[in-house]
Amino acid sequence: MIDWQIVIAMAMFAFASSITPGPNNMMLLSSGVNFGFQRTIPHMLGISSGHLVMLLAIGAGLDQLFQAFPLGYQIMKVVGFCYLVYLAWRIAFNQTPLQRGETKGEPLGFMGAALFQWVNPKALLMAVTYFSNYMPIDASNTFIFSTCLMFTAINLPCLALWVLLGTQLERVLSKPRQRQIFNVVMALLLILSMVPVLFL
Repeated sequence: MIDWQIVIAMAMFAFASSITPGPNNMMLLSSGVNFGFQRTIPHMLGISSGHLVMLLAIGAGLDQLFQAFPLGYQIMKVVGFCYLVYLAWRIAFNQTPLQRGETKGEPLGFMGAALFQWVNPKALLMAVTYFSNYMPIDASNTFIFSTCLMFTAINLPCLALWVLLGTQLERVLSKPRQRQIFNVVMALLLILSMVPVLFL
């Protein structure tokens, strides 16, 4: 029998962890400003799909591998931080504003966004916390699968809100100089969003 109190608690965690600022949401906000909603859809779907695969992998026992080899988890965090610095550099200097509605550069694609989840410490922490704190020990495979889908169903609209916020900001950032300053600030915030989870 389903314990709906647990399901509600899991849904609340999924919403809180998905809507709050982090590397994914900072990149989506920036992409919304620079590329618009439609061109950011593959990035958004890549994040959601990649995290769903991660959730299912944790549910299949990947977290036990992390516990057995904690150094591997630390290495993934460092690699993720280095890749994030590269993405921040792209946001700050490769997405050069030309004129309103036009930006040099390309948004992050589906596969790049999906693979990034595996070196994104916040995404890993979200997945591990979801299972260690909320998933019942005796949960069936059906319950695990369905609640992972629930997490994704909650996560995707939260991601879309950040992209929409970016598209609204694009109207305010009408001058190339304003967009350039925004991109540099977003790059710095992207790096800062990663710093706290490096020490967890």
